[in-house]
Amino acid sequence: MHASQLSPTLLWCENTSAIKIAHNDVFHERTKHIEIDCHFVRQHVVLKTIQLQPISTVDQPADIYTKAHLPKRYIGVGEDEAVQLFYYFVESEGNPDEDPLIIWLAGGPGCGTLRAFFYEIGPMRIRYGSYVDNVPALELDPNSWTKVANVIYLDAPTLTGYSYTKTLETIFSSDTSSATQTAEFLRKFVKSHPKFLKNPMYVTGISYSGIIIPIITEELYKGNEEGLEPVVNIQGYMGGNPLTDKTGDINSRLEYAYRLAFISRELYEATKTNCHGDYTEVDSNDLLCMSHIDEVNKRVGGINIQQILDPDCDPATNLVRSENPIISGNRKSLRSVNPIKMLPEQSFYKDTFCRGDYYNYATLWANDENVIKALNVRKGIVKEWLLCNLDMKYNYGKPSMPLYEFNVNSSVVYHEKLSKRKCRALIFSGDHDMMVPHVGTHNWISSINLTITESNWDAWYSNGQNAGYKTTYVRDNYSLVFATVKGAGHTAPEFKPEECFHMVKRWFANRPI
Repeated sequence: MHASQLSPTLLWCENTSAIKIAHNDVFHERTKHIEIDCHFVRQHVVLKTIQLQPISTVDQPADIYTKAHLPKRYIGVGEDEAVQLFYYFVESEGNPDEDPLIIWLAGGPGCGTLRAFFYEIGPMRIRYGSYVDNVPALELDPNSWTKVANVIYLDAPTLTGYSYTKTLETIFSSDTSSATQTAEFLRKFVKSHPKFLKNPMYVTGISYSGIIIPIITEELYKGNEEGLEPVVNIQGYMGGNPLTDKTGDINSRLEYAYRLAFISRELYEATKTNCHGDYTEVDSNDLLCMSHIDEVNKRVGGINIQQILDPDCDPATNLVRSENPIISGNRKSLRSVNPIKMLPEQSFYKDTFCRGDYYNYATLWANDENVIKALNVRKGIVKEWLLCNLDMKYNYGKPSMPLYEFNVNSSVVYHEKLSKRKCRALIFSGDHDMMVPHVGTHNWISSINLTITESNWDAWYSNGQNAGYKTTYVRDNYSLVFATVKGAGHTAPEFKPEECFHMVKRWFANRPI
């Protein structure tokens, strides 16, 4: 489609940058690449395909975001491309021609990737308590992973975020279908963006996406071997607090709770003995085991399962047989968010800090008509953007939800397959996460029988301070780094953004973290 045929895209810029971009023949700041992008923006301002909207930022100008690829937002996958996947793409602020190309997948399943964009690894973050035209104001995030990588933020599977489907037959997703569609998406993305064909590619994500990340990665390797075009430069994968072995990960919560002194040694050992080490498939007629589990749940009921140091603002925590063990927190519909009651700028003076309240800002932002138009979301397709599609949320013990089948119980076998390839992996876990504890993650990594190399639970550092512990493993041409992030919860980059940025910056550069 010719640029002049596109509807105008609203582009937020810092005031002085907007003036410079619109009027100067040459505008140079930081790098030549930005100058080229600013020429691109000025051209589209003339064509009226981009409208500059000045805003003020606290610390630095937002002109870097002229680099976003604005016109196209969907790629069709599956039969007849009935599934239309929405994505945000931000080129690297470093060296986009050589920096890695990564795709970031959110958890859920069914959670929009805008959460990662604003709260975890994205280039912008919300300035709480500030609004521009009744829309939450944004500012640059100094720890954005786009400083060292080209990042695709994908709303997947279908009916997640702004993604949609054209047919009733394709509204239902599963672990395997989601993985296949995401692999197809990546090939189509680099085909339509050939400048990134040679960039090292990594499949990355967090939480429930840990189930499908290794499946996608293996499919990309296999596709190259089978002659699928284009050939992608797949180099490895990364998982943050990744659900991987559903039974093992959830079982590990008991040991984690004991290690953190939430339950006594006597209760831990009695539960372990009488439940035979399995707390996820307990026979409800086994009254002794069930009584121990009830006692455990009583003691952890007031603990925030996603970040054990945060106040608990959700229903009582259950280590097993919980209503929703993988996704919790505030995911209100926009209809339940009153912008007048949004958090004030100094929200931490409230009696109780509820992190989930912050997500309401994203919901308000994403449902604004001007934002939807600026993002080129197809008109009338998505009636309301939700942080998470609750018809897909993972519930342990249920084989499916109305829109999603949980048909992979463990993806460890795919890690084993990848360990026989030339492949790199980074697995990291916030050590204050009781949802997918690092204990279970360490267990399944150990089961692959890799060889530990120079680091064996050694400290790693950020700004000269202990940021967690790392262990490095190898097998032939395969390497895996497992790192804990000290003080981080379930979505580690949200809790420790600077430490996680330093970690991935080193790893992408093939340096020890």
